[in-house]
Amino acid sequence: MRAWRVRTYGSEAALRDRLTLEVARLEAPDVVLAVTRRGRRTVVTGGRAGASATPREALRYELGSLSKTYAVLLLTTLAAEGLLTQDDRLAAHLPPTLRLPHRDSHGITLRHLATHTAGLPRIPYALFPGALLRPYQSGYARYDTERLLSAFAATRPRHPAGSRWGYSNFGAALLGPALARAAAVAYPALLGTRVLRPLGLTGTTLGPGPQGADAVGYRADGRTPLPATDMGAFSAAGAVRATPHDMLSYLEAHLNPAGTQLSGPLKEVQVPQLHRGGRRGETHTLTWFQHPAPGGPMLFHAGATFGQQAFCGYHPASGTGLAAVATRRGRRCRLVPAAYELLYALAEEGR
Repeated sequence: MRAWRVRTYGSEAALRDRLTLEVARLEAPDVVLAVTRRGRRTVVTGGRAGASATPREALRYELGSLSKTYAVLLLTTLAAEGLLTQDDRLAAHLPPTLRLPHRDSHGITLRHLATHTAGLPRIPYALFPGALLRPYQSGYARYDTERLLSAFAATRPRHPAGSRWGYSNFGAALLGPALARAAAVAYPALLGTRVLRPLGLTGTTLGPGPQGADAVGYRADGRTPLPATDMGAFSAAGAVRATPHDMLSYLEAHLNPAGTQLSGPLKEVQVPQLHRGGRRGETHTLTWFQHPAPGGPMLFHAGATFGQQAFCGYHPASGTGLAAVATRRGRRCRLVPAAYELLYALAEEGR
């Protein structure tokens, strides 16, 4: 993604004008761009769909893979409590009756799952045919925890853990049952009590809410609504739903960890873990992608479900965070590159 220079965002009005312009450029039924700069928030909404009874900024949006950042923050929180360590073997936190016939499966640690270095495919092999034949249906919904663990046992890792990077929803999903078993608490409740509640994220959940509370995506025709995405046992990989203001609160916690109850874990997830792609490649923290930016690195993650897209990014040096969400018609939506470029521009202005 290429960054570009823009005029100075010295005033609230100038920033709001820029956000309004970006919202108008995006081809999406609903769009929200939300910025926090040293604790001051600016939120602009728009889109091609008609206004709903619930304001766009009050709806909860499906965050898709952004959910992984919440799961890994939970991992570091449980590590801080002494319930586990990041370098525990995954097998140590799975049912002892689960037989793992492949040798490399035994070397996978929780850190490997968090950093996408476990050697597991993007999704279980059994999900590939359904993903091709039914692009608007969630195959994850048919995967309960038992089936997820059985799929792990049956999967031969592509390479020894820690030797290569390869993005994996499969690996991130396994954090769910592992963390739940370590704490003896179901994953949704565990995330709620250890992460969401301490950070005051009252508009964030792992499941759909009452009618009118959640944003709705559409098929490519722009008229046929899509059902809420059911992630089944893949909750840790992609089930979080959040309002834009809760997303800003989440970013503000990362920008100012000392002002939260999770100071240590929030700092821990920002520590670089690996670099890939040579000199022009990218660095990864325990859960965030990290790219160079004016004044210091910016950290970000994106996510998508069948009808929605989301982006969260922050630039600690300037105290800037950007949350962006959109519903979409089919797969046409440039929300993520637009949000990335906007965050870079804000970082450049704020250095």
